[in-house]
Amino acid sequence: MTVRVGINGFGRIGRNFYRALLAQQAQGAGTGIEVVAVNDLTDNATLAHLLKFDSILGRLPHDVSLQGHDTIVVGNTAIKSLEIKEGPAALPWGDLGVDVVVESTGLFTNAAKAKGHLDAGAKKVVISAPATDPDITIVLGVNDDAYDGSQNIISNASCS
Repeated sequence: MTVRVGINGFGRIGRNFYRALLAQQAQGAGTGIEVVAVNDLTDNATLAHLLKFDSILGRLPHDVSLQGHDTIVVGNTAIKSLEIKEGPAALPWGDLGVDVVVESTGLFTNAAKAKGHLDAGAKKVVISAPATDPDITIVLGVNDDAYDGSQNIISNASCS
């Protein structure tokens, strides 16, 4: 089964998450994960450029282009690009079949705000920063064994 991911906030953290996933997939891991949508306030041309050219990580080793006004194409993968400003509950995660949202805007870092993603149809939210009142805070290599699948709002503890 493929896990369908939406990224809310395609700045440094959102793009780095996507780049890390692409790197894992190039090595044969992470193949059961598909990023289907990103939401950011920045226009698509700028998002595509910033994904392709990173001042720290260098050029992305994939073609990056735009298709129409709402799609970024990375290699052969089309990613729906949204510019929804009204907050998580307004995002079409259910319509897009999103299972997990990576919340990387830095704005929705408490459970009440992050819950909007669940209300919009996502099954899980991973907040990329310290969060207030998540179901669980996970530090990989420290307590990731505490995740049992029942938690829906997860904090990654830190984005640095």
